[in-house]
Amino acid sequence: MQKQQFFATAALGLEPLLAAELIEIGAQEVKEERAGVRFSGDLESAYRLCLWSRLASRVLLPLVTFEAQDTDVLYREVQKLDWREHLSTDNTFAVDCTTVKSQITHSRYGALRVKDAIVDQFRARDGERPSVSVEQPDLRINLHLFKDQATLSLDLSGDSLHKRGYRIDGVHAPLKENLAAAILIRGGWPEIAATGGALADPMCGSGTLPLEAALIATDTAPGLLRDYFGFLGWKQHQSAIWQRLLDEAEQQRQDGLQNRLGTIVGYDADGRAIKAAWQHADKAGLGKIIHFEKRTLREFVAPAGVQTGLFVANPPYGERLGVESELPALYNLLGEKLANQCRGWKAAVITSNPQLGRSIGLRAGKINTLYNGALKCQLLQFELDEGNRWQSLAEGAGKAVKKELSAGAEMFANRLRKNLKKYRKWAKKEGLNCYRLYDADLPEYAVAVDIYADEVHLQEYRAPKSIDAKKAAERLQEVQDALPQVLDIVPDKIHLKVRQQQKGSRQYEKQAKRGILKEVREGNCTFLVNLSDYLDTGLFLDHRPTRQLIQKMASGTRFLNLFAYTGAATVHALVGGAMETTTVDMSRTYLEWAQKNIELNGFDADEEELIQADCLAWIDAEQQQRAGAFDLIFLDPPTFSNSKSMDGTFDIQRDHVDLLRKTVSLLAEGGTLIFSNNLRNFKMDLDELAELQIENLGNRTIPLDFERNPRIHNCWLIRRS
Repeated sequence: MQKQQFFATAALGLEPLLAAELIEIGAQEVKEERAGVRFSGDLESAYRLCLWSRLASRVLLPLVTFEAQDTDVLYREVQKLDWREHLSTDNTFAVDCTTVKSQITHSRYGALRVKDAIVDQFRARDGERPSVSVEQPDLRINLHLFKDQATLSLDLSGDSLHKRGYRIDGVHAPLKENLAAAILIRGGWPEIAATGGALADPMCGSGTLPLEAALIATDTAPGLLRDYFGFLGWKQHQSAIWQRLLDEAEQQRQDGLQNRLGTIVGYDADGRAIKAAWQHADKAGLGKIIHFEKRTLREFVAPAGVQTGLFVANPPYGERLGVESELPALYNLLGEKLANQCRGWKAAVITSNPQLGRSIGLRAGKINTLYNGALKCQLLQFELDEGNRWQSLAEGAGKAVKKELSAGAEMFANRLRKNLKKYRKWAKKEGLNCYRLYDADLPEYAVAVDIYADEVHLQEYRAPKSIDAKKAAERLQEVQDALPQVLDIVPDKIHLKVRQQQKGSRQYEKQAKRGILKEVREGNCTFLVNLSDYLDTGLFLDHRPTRQLIQKMASGTRFLNLFAYTGAATVHALVGGAMETTTVDMSRTYLEWAQKNIELNGFDADEEELIQADCLAWIDAEQQQRAGAFDLIFLDPPTFSNSKSMDGTFDIQRDHVDLLRKTVSLLAEGGTLIFSNNLRNFKMDLDELAELQIENLGNRTIPLDFERNPRIHNCWLIRRS
């Protein structure tokens, strides 16, 4: 068969393991790339990978690569392919699209244009067209855009390969099956299983790790239970080759079931999880290979008569509020069980929290980075020999070694302690777990320290050119040395950003791509923040009193939130009893974030109006149709904007008179506009706006934790005269 190029996708961190697996399967020219591995081979090689890979997510067959700076070019290039070679009018198909650093920014629209090109080609030639089916189509097409370079591929896997075919619908798995397989491979399970060693998972949930371990031990192809692959409905599918591979895999499975197999057990304190695990085992034909049982971690004992084995666990990470404080004792108990029950074994424990990993109280010989979804995790691997002595929490397990602070760092630490004494009691009384602790109080240490529950958002203000860069770096390091000791947190919980004067939407630009949202409290409201991906977190802490004012004024009102960001003001309005809310922002990302915030507080986002639009253009367009439509409006525009999505530029000082007049026209009789901005030297043109009642709320809306910086924002309450 003809040799072709393929690309196997995988979760971050799995690329080296997948490359080794591909070589073992027989692939050629294997090359690791970010989030996948490129390789060459014939179609049988790709089929074999779909059937046998324990680690890959998808197997893609690239058809063509081309430049696509806009969707018209994309449409034309897609039409150059003869799609009758791949599907017929009685087939179904679907298109997936990912886009990174490209001028085509909307993945759904990119996918839609590919679909249109294919459909239009069939209509023009045959007068008929294939149908679109999102769920298990006959052909799934993948479009990947990177820096305007488009790669169009066939998705031979169809569904993600982590879907083995044994999981019952509706049963959630905390680990995807291919991540579970990676944990087992890193932990040495294939070698342990080959010698008849045991496997024990004391927190097995619905059984993912023991099930994957049994598939490995019995030499069962992970794709053998699946009844759907993306190539089965493809016109060039080689059914004879596929059937031969299936027959070979079934024979290997039968042979594997006859091998001497060690004990594989899974325990969990949740009886419902154990019931689901048994159902999964039975569906996979492994019910006689694995034993599941309802049992707490405290009740764990190693299988009798077993000298070697792998102890594997995916304990809770504490990503949600109110849970993490209970977890160090759980992790330490896990370590105690390892030390007392599993001497001579190996262990593999995955966690996203390094401090909790240290709470196990045992020395990890190896640590690998893996990703559980967007969570960056550590896979801790332990050799449970006599030299690896367990340490209890009382003996210091989980505590980072304190670094001796320099004189400067000690000075900064003392100021932090003073501020903590002042703000902690106040924050508790106010129902806050997010507030500003320090804001360049000491001129030498020009940083802002914001507390978000058990994590810190640290912002370094860009030092002036007159400050020696080396000295500035030393002071920043002193800050980073002091914070963990004063706040009793690990360095991983500190998120550092560099803040400098921003133009337009630069403060909203992505800094990273972790995508982890954390819940924080603001009185009677709860919000999601992102501490790693953007310069700002999704919640402007200095606007807290303004949001609380909106809540007090919102009862029975029709509320409009302009330049809404992540919708925090909308949430306060809803909590305050707003009758209707309209939330407008240019960013789809932030509107989706706002939707999550609304739902997090117990409201139905589908009942609220969320509009993606340039707010300035939206105000112009709605002048007549929505005149007098709102009782309460919050207007918090940027200082300056030159976004590609708007015509011309916006300058708050130059344009505020026109903006306020237009926005006031949307107010009902007796309605109120709350106007805020962050331009330090802003001057309200009261003469030009003499027809309005304007009350300066600046001092009243500066919270206690920002009183050192009263010019952080401006705020006015505006009504018609």
